[in-house]
Amino acid sequence: MTRTGQGFTLIELMVTVSVAAILLAVGVPNFSDMVKNNRMATTANELVGALNLARSEAIKRGVRVTVCKSAGGATCTTSGNWEQGWIVFTDLNGDGAFADDGDSTLCESGEECILRIHDGLPSSLTLRTGSSFDDWVSYLPSGRSKGNGGLSNDTFRLCQGSDTANARAIAVNVTGRVTLSKGTASCP
Repeated sequence: MTRTGQGFTLIELMVTVSVAAILLAVGVPNFSDMVKNNRMATTANELVGALNLARSEAIKRGVRVTVCKSAGGATCTTSGNWEQGWIVFTDLNGDGAFADDGDSTLCESGEECILRIHDGLPSSLTLRTGSSFDDWVSYLPSGRSKGNGGLSNDTFRLCQGSDTANARAIAVNVTGRVTLSKGTASCP
């Protein structure tokens, strides 16, 4: 009886490694593009969700609700850009600035409270808007929007570098309705 060898020959192993290397060379760039695209879509959807939450809460509660840029999630800021994060809060005095009474988690009548906090974006993303929503956008009890620039409509532009093909434009029209489109934003 002769014993046959079990396992791979050197040639079989080299062919397998070569095929794996070719598949990785083709697949890895596509995978990184998919990750970038998913990051953009997720971030855009989070902003759209925050704007829709503000609008629906303003209508439901019958008070003004504001989305403002925020660096730490506790107060609004007028410096920096939107990629540092934002908060959604009841804006009872309509000034676009969160007035903390000491316990911002409880929404008691007559007090402003934070409804949602969104931390900063990954460093590869930028989020810009025009002068109408430079610092904040509010929703009135009627569901209409109003920005700190005095106008009620503007567009947020979410970009990754100068890639305009995958950029997202989040537009708020004069009635407060939010629309999202891909590849239509101008990037810095």
